[in-house]
Amino acid sequence: MNFNQFLLILRVRYKVVLITLLLSFVVTLAVNLLLPKTYKATTSLVLNYKGVDPVTGIALPALLMPGYMATQVDIISSRSVALRVVDDLKLADGAVVRGQFIANADGKGTIRDWLADLLLKKMEVVPSRESSVIDISFKGADPQFSAEVANAFASAYLQISIRLKIEPSQKASGYFTNQISLLREALEKTQNKLSVYQQAHGIVNADNRLDVESARLNDLSSQLVLAQGQSMEASSRQRQAQSGLGVSPDVLGNPLVQNLKASLSIAEAKFADTSQRVEKNHPQYQSAKSEVDKLRSNLDEQIKLASGGVAGNAQILRQREAEIRSALALQTTKVMALNSARDELKVLTTEMENAQRTYEGASARYSQTNMEGQSNQSDIAVLNIAVAPIVPSNPKVLINMLVSIFLGTMLGLSFGLMAEMMDRRVRSTEDLINVLGVPVLGVLQWNPPVRLRGSFLNRFLRSNPKAN
Repeated sequence: MNFNQFLLILRVRYKVVLITLLLSFVVTLAVNLLLPKTYKATTSLVLNYKGVDPVTGIALPALLMPGYMATQVDIISSRSVALRVVDDLKLADGAVVRGQFIANADGKGTIRDWLADLLLKKMEVVPSRESSVIDISFKGADPQFSAEVANAFASAYLQISIRLKIEPSQKASGYFTNQISLLREALEKTQNKLSVYQQAHGIVNADNRLDVESARLNDLSSQLVLAQGQSMEASSRQRQAQSGLGVSPDVLGNPLVQNLKASLSIAEAKFADTSQRVEKNHPQYQSAKSEVDKLRSNLDEQIKLASGGVAGNAQILRQREAEIRSALALQTTKVMALNSARDELKVLTTEMENAQRTYEGASARYSQTNMEGQSNQSDIAVLNIAVAPIVPSNPKVLINMLVSIFLGTMLGLSFGLMAEMMDRRVRSTEDLINVLGVPVLGVLQWNPPVRLRGSFLNRFLRSNPKAN
């Protein structure tokens, strides 16, 4: 079938098309007039997710837009929000509503749940694709009631979102209260333990005391080295002095010994001179000899005294060395004990500091969660409040009529073609050629009635002789 044949069929079956179009238009108009009018009220909310906590000021991780918006849509569409709307508007208190519930629900469930289900069926939540705005719409027969329900859903959503935010903080605050009591007890125990240990050992600052005792230990070590050197030197001098040779530097350096040696030398020289001049029994000889013997006896006595002084000095130095060594041993023991006490004190101090840091951290976290639990701030704000709509949203008469015209035309053309297929007629020379398969020898000219001469189809057919 070509376009000429389609136009010929349309010219013949135009009544079917017009009747179908007219019926479709009339039926659509009647349905639109009979359908109850529905009014749609919309409340717009802005979700301000800046990523900063309004109470603590702490920067939070950036929220993913799709997931966050989808979560908020689910919260708005939840039964909890719908039940709060029912309670806020006191919808379950009316006698008419109770009668409808009894008639429709057959006594199953509660009236609050039944009303919540009805509200959720007529409520619509539409998030914006490129912004953080959410539209809450409610459809109903009463425009004022629709606006009140839409605003009630927005208010209930704000309250539910705040409750979902503060309930975890309130539970955490109660948990931290118990933990802070336990941590305070642990801190007090560690502090008492440290105090008792300091009092028992007389330690205020272990590091300062250890530094003093260590310095004293080093000083004793230096004194011991010096005393050992002096003791060794004194022992050597003692051995030289006790050798009896009189070559000890301490003996030789004694002024009295030196004076006696000089006097003895003079007396011996005088005695030698006298012994040459007189006999042994001469009084001068006896006097000179007695003087020499006395000086030699005094010299031997002084040498013994000088040697004894060297021995005594050596004994004193050895005793001093022993005393310093004993003091060094005692100081070493004291420093080692002080090191052990310092290590124990550091362990107790570290334990106390850790307990204090834990307690302070828990206290700070408790203060933060307590503030969060008492905060009624929200990152959600109402952008547009729903007002009672003037124009109903449904039915959309103009759109429905245009659609009925389009569909009626398509349906009429389909019915016309179906009617032609059921009762096929010869409409043009092409139909004769296609059906009989013989050439056409002539065509009789058809003059249409006067009312059809100016029509588009007649002008087209006169300009195309093959179509006649």
